[in-house]
Amino acid sequence: MNRNTGPVEGVEHPDHRVEFHLSPGDVEAVRFGISPGHELAHAVRVLRRPEAHPLQWGWLRAVRERLPREEFALLATVIGDDGYLPDFLTTAPRWDLSPEGELDELRITPLDPMRVDFGKMVRRSTGARQRALGEMQGKPARARSMIADAWSAVWDAALAPVWPQLERLLRADIAFRAQRIATGGIAGMAGDLHPQVTWGEGAVRVSLRRHSEQVDCRGSGLVLVPSVMSSWGCMVLTEPPAQPTLFYPARGVTAGWARDTADIEEALGALLGPARAGILIRAGTARTTSQVAQDAGVAVSTASHHLTVLRGAGLIGSERDGTRMLHLRTPLGEAMVGAVL
Repeated sequence: MNRNTGPVEGVEHPDHRVEFHLSPGDVEAVRFGISPGHELAHAVRVLRRPEAHPLQWGWLRAVRERLPREEFALLATVIGDDGYLPDFLTTAPRWDLSPEGELDELRITPLDPMRVDFGKMVRRSTGARQRALGEMQGKPARARSMIADAWSAVWDAALAPVWPQLERLLRADIAFRAQRIATGGIAGMAGDLHPQVTWGEGAVRVSLRRHSEQVDCRGSGLVLVPSVMSSWGCMVLTEPPAQPTLFYPARGVTAGWARDTADIEEALGALLGPARAGILIRAGTARTTSQVAQDAGVAVSTASHHLTVLRGAGLIGSERDGTRMLHLRTPLGEAMVGAVL
């Protein structure tokens, strides 16, 4: 790597960076999303190179023996060990995107963009992988069906059992970042995302290894997507028609992130009491007082009392929605749940 020359596209250089240009005061220009497909793609890469991902070893030990071998091999061929990820594997990240929704979008993804993505991968690969990808490029409809079936099988074996824990970390990170925007603006939030990310001259700047680009987000906005599985660094999505997207490592990912929910609830129970710990754990989605009572197996009056205590401690927030009162974990509540991990 020659540090005395400027960055060349596709060649590693310390000065490569993508700049997402935004209006500093336009909070609405930034939104957050979740991408189950991104998590699965990087889970495959973690399984291929476990020595590079020590924070995932606890999860790896539990999942390795139950992987469907043929389906995993197919996904590994498509995803590769590093670098470019084909765009068709993931749909646009959204706050409410579920694994089922992601898979449904994959099954109907247009074939022409798939051919383009396969072409990019063919040019970036060699040997048996290049030949396999070339065959998929020639028969994209068949490839799409096989890849979607493999996606489903590997998801069920590898990530479905830990999705509640993984999703909790993602939403806790988003809650924290949203609070940072509210208190410090886009600049304050961006500067705290990751060492690769900085803010300057109205742009979110992301240092990358082989790619530089100027992206004007002042009309489209920027989507920020936390990730548990790609805990090593940041990735970007800039090519239309996709909305400009920055994937970054979520906060609070430790070697114990995949612990069972029951273990986490027991740990919180020692502090809050079993009933309130259970209510806090399940407060990752907004629920009514009646739903809280039903899930906790207590009377509505008892649930209301517990919610009042949790709300007074700043762990639960309650908002009226018509005639209903909805209860949801606050950023402090998210941080407490995440700390147990």
